[in-house]
Amino acid sequence: MATQPPKTDIDETRMHVSRPKKVAVGVPAVLHALQIANAQMGVKRSVQTLLRVNQKDGFDCPGCAWPEEDKRHMAEFCENGAKAVAEEATLRRVGPEFFAAHSLDELRTHDDWWLGQQGRLTHPMVLDESGTHYRPISWDDALRLVADELKALDHPDEAVFYTSGRTSNEAAFLYQLLVRGIGTNNLPDCSNMCHESSGSALTETIGIGKGTVSIEDVHEADLLIVAGQNPGTNHPRMLSALEKAKQRGARVIAVNPLPEAGLMRFENPQTVRGVAFGGTKIADRFVQIRAGGDQALFQAIGKHLLEAEEAEGGVLDHAFIAEHTSGFDAYRQAMTDASWSELVKATGLPEKTLRRVGEEVRTSKATIVCWAMGLTQHKHSVPTLRDVVNVLLLQGNIGRAGAGVCPVRGHSNVQGDRTVGIYEKPAEEFLEALDREFSFRAPREHGFDTVEAIRAMRDGRVRFFMGMGGNFVSATPDTAVVEAGMARVDLTVHVSTKLNRSHVVTGRRALILPTLGRTDRDRRGGTEQRVTVEDSMGAVHASRGRLAPPSEELLSEVALVARLCGLVFGEGFSPAVAPVSHGGDAERGLPEHGAIEGTPAAPAASHSAAADSVAVAATEPRTAAAERHRSVADLVDAPNVPRADWAALEADYALIRSHIEHTIPGFEDFETRIQKGRTFFLPNGPRDSRRFATVDGKARFTANPLEYPVIPRGRLLLQTLRSHDQYNTTIYGKDDRYRGIHDGRRVVLVNTKDIQALGFAEDEIVDLVSEWTRPDGTIEERRAEEFRIVAYNTPKGNAAAYYPETNVLVPLDSVADISGTPTSKAVIVRLEHRG
Repeated sequence: MATQPPKTDIDETRMHVSRPKKVAVGVPAVLHALQIANAQMGVKRSVQTLLRVNQKDGFDCPGCAWPEEDKRHMAEFCENGAKAVAEEATLRRVGPEFFAAHSLDELRTHDDWWLGQQGRLTHPMVLDESGTHYRPISWDDALRLVADELKALDHPDEAVFYTSGRTSNEAAFLYQLLVRGIGTNNLPDCSNMCHESSGSALTETIGIGKGTVSIEDVHEADLLIVAGQNPGTNHPRMLSALEKAKQRGARVIAVNPLPEAGLMRFENPQTVRGVAFGGTKIADRFVQIRAGGDQALFQAIGKHLLEAEEAEGGVLDHAFIAEHTSGFDAYRQAMTDASWSELVKATGLPEKTLRRVGEEVRTSKATIVCWAMGLTQHKHSVPTLRDVVNVLLLQGNIGRAGAGVCPVRGHSNVQGDRTVGIYEKPAEEFLEALDREFSFRAPREHGFDTVEAIRAMRDGRVRFFMGMGGNFVSATPDTAVVEAGMARVDLTVHVSTKLNRSHVVTGRRALILPTLGRTDRDRRGGTEQRVTVEDSMGAVHASRGRLAPPSEELLSEVALVARLCGLVFGEGFSPAVAPVSHGGDAERGLPEHGAIEGTPAAPAASHSAAADSVAVAATEPRTAAAERHRSVADLVDAPNVPRADWAALEADYALIRSHIEHTIPGFEDFETRIQKGRTFFLPNGPRDSRRFATVDGKARFTANPLEYPVIPRGRLLLQTLRSHDQYNTTIYGKDDRYRGIHDGRRVVLVNTKDIQALGFAEDEIVDLVSEWTRPDGTIEERRAEEFRIVAYNTPKGNAAAYYPETNVLVPLDSVADISGTPTSKAVIVRLEHRG
């Protein structure tokens, strides 16, 4: 049942192109946000809702994970945050009558923009095998169907449970408990596709899979390098932090293949300067690097610093290096051997530019490096990020004010979900804590990450798929393979607020389970409940919706999962538990979930580290841990399922937080610490006290062979990216006004010289054909049809186009080494004339 994704519901014939903007936000952004909010919510509801966003007594924005300062503005939201809120708080509804009027075949002809514009889902819906339309189903029958399907599995690993980064800590904790109670660790999540490379590199080098800076550090930095990132579109509130840093004297270097308006000039609509006096210039230097050349840039910076130390002295922090690091001599030798000519070739930048950037770092008193998917979605992303860490370690820029690593997350709780256990490779300490708290034995075998889950569906090894939020079909690579794999699944289940393509590309049977959103009031057990989230910098705070839910039929994610747990575990369910293995990754130790401090972790070369987990290693050989757990398991009467009062957990989320407190270090006095809108930081060894939970207890310099993409003659290196009217797979509108694209999305941005050299014309409609060379030397091709060529300021040989339209071009097996992240920023393509 694999289908060709629809071309578009947007009339591409109306598309026109203007000059890209050189300034971001300002009054136009405010007006555009209010226009969308009014269209979705109306004036009164818009005012009531937007004034609650990111407030201490309000709800966390369902968009990005950029943190708030302790003192909040009255309007603590950005343009894209307002769009995200408007999408969720819309007055439009999708009920049973909608599905009666629209067959599944018809819905498949529509794109994600059209599907999302229909409104909020209001009732549970089921698609019967060979059915043509979804039909209503009661909650009892829907959840019973799920429970029965899970009990009928021949093995727990035939089930896959996906998680979006918008799921709250409470819902995510219950969800992973459900999954592990069933007997599997098949918990792929959106981190697998975005920041897994960050976690792999950071866990190995500094012993934690998270960043090491706070919002105050950003304000206090002397130099900020913003690499592979577009904050003006993806997390605009970051621009306010950069503006404050600039006002305090910081310098900013923007590193990106595309010039982005948000890093040129920021007109802050909350200040007189921003509205009336031209705003603030953000980037002091724009480094237009070739896609995939970032490792070479950071090696060039390191090489420059080491050469300056040799020539002049006073550059390196020798005391920090001696006391807190290891591996320096090998790194220094690798940089000595590095060739300036090769670094120039890899970056596409002259040596004098590379040295100027190095000089900016040399003279900085405190440096932060921020990055996003531009650095994490390449084959060599993990070595790239190791080299980012190398540069920071040279001058002691870890664990002091105004300095550190800053991976900028996307979804609002993607980091929190990982902290509370959404991870396919759980550490022994976390599983031990679950065993103690819930009197069962959790499975120890690693589960599927996102790419592995798709392979298993493709191969017919998955009978059940459940998505807790998100849009799995549109978010993942290799669209045709994903859709064909999904069609082989017996039952697909999606917990969602709105309609998306994952609801129309289904298994043999399908369920849509509508849920409350962040903006919705959640009344359970006679009181209004709140949930918690963790932002991109490790701070945890509460969120409470205020709007009347769009339907009385909706359950919260917490209530839905709690009821499932009651159905599955309350009736004699006994999963098959795989035997303990001895050897391989298990014996070498794995990063720990939720643990804050600990003893050395295994090298990243031996495992795929968590992108978002507070990663500390297993502290003893797996065999010893297994023996201890046999004694724990012996105390548990069959069946081997987690024990809890599921009805009580549904009625009072504070009880779930109590379980989190007992299970995951760092959440002590959880309930007290989130009272009255307070925020608390989870412990962070490198940031708090320069403690590094690595193999040797020190921050690790690494010597990494230089890698960068080689583009065949007559081809381009394509990066997939978002438009401005977009957040991940949610399409808010038809424009990308900062890049000058209006009323269209099927465009490919190409350097003018490449257009001419390849024999094409600006505005020509072409097909994009990706070419991927498999390890055996064969070349696989994938095609995306009817894209308009737009001449754009990209490095020669580089191109860009929007996803999800171009996800079809990303090969499933083209992934980052170690982390397994799809290489969505490094797709070799050729352009083909049509007709």
